[in-house]
Amino acid sequence: MQTFVNIFMGFFIFKSVGAAPITDTVIYDSEFYDIPLGDLPHPFVYDEKEQSDQLETEIGTALPSIIQESYSSTPLTEEPEEEASTPKLIDGSSAQGSGVLGPQTQDGLPTCLLCACLGTTVYCDDHELEAVPPLPKETTYFYSRYNRIRKINRNDFANLNNLKRIDLSANFISEIHEDAFRRLPQLEELVLRDNRIRQLPELPSTLTFIDVSKNSLGRKGIRNEAFKDLHELQHLYITDNNLDHIPLPLPESLQALHLQNNNIQEMHEDTFCKMKDFTYVRRALEDIRLDGNPINLSKTPYAYMCLPRLPVGNLI
Repeated sequence: MQTFVNIFMGFFIFKSVGAAPITDTVIYDSEFYDIPLGDLPHPFVYDEKEQSDQLETEIGTALPSIIQESYSSTPLTEEPEEEASTPKLIDGSSAQGSGVLGPQTQDGLPTCLLCACLGTTVYCDDHELEAVPPLPKETTYFYSRYNRIRKINRNDFANLNNLKRIDLSANFISEIHEDAFRRLPQLEELVLRDNRIRQLPELPSTLTFIDVSKNSLGRKGIRNEAFKDLHELQHLYITDNNLDHIPLPLPESLQALHLQNNNIQEMHEDTFCKMKDFTYVRRALEDIRLDGNPINLSKTPYAYMCLPRLPVGNLI
């Protein structure tokens, strides 16, 4: 009986095994360790999580479209880059022109490196300059005192349409070109004191302040009616110039006239007032200095009747 049971169970097991599908068995032997995954006899089956990770990896490492296109048969067309904006200078020009520190001087240095440029003001004091340096176009105030400048040329201030003040005190200037200042449309203040100037050039009508004290104008250094058309002039200082007369006519706008330490010997009754109009009053002209001149102011009392104050000078 036991033998029959064993035969029956063996036949049943054999039938079950024969009905099962036949699959190749992958043997994980050491000979497979050096074989690439693609060459293995049977592909591995990953679960869903592994497939998801693989998909994310492939997406993350995919080449950008622009790089993929670069490998295609059609070459890429490079778009032109935008040109960088050219830096603007103090004078509004480009860096290819005069440089970021202003135009070059005769010494080969930019003006704003040799001098000091603060905003639109240029300071060139005490630098032993022998000529006016080229200035940035936007210069409004220019100071070049205590130098060795001997001459003012015609184009030293050309095209400086914003220039309002020039101060060249304490130089060796003896010659000024006739048109050096006349073409400056906004010039208001001109200071040329303590030089060797023998002749005043043409002056722009925009001037409100003139100081040419301590020069060598003498008898002929100021032309006739030199200040007639300067309708905005308020301060006129011509001290220490060996003048022998008061330069007439003087504009009605004048407030201060300093002529001390000259050689003025006489004055006319209509120098400041109108001889035929006794009602005329010149209220603006309050400061007249004639001290240090060989003139007796008491000899021409009617010359001051229209003034708010008497001139300062010798009354004996």
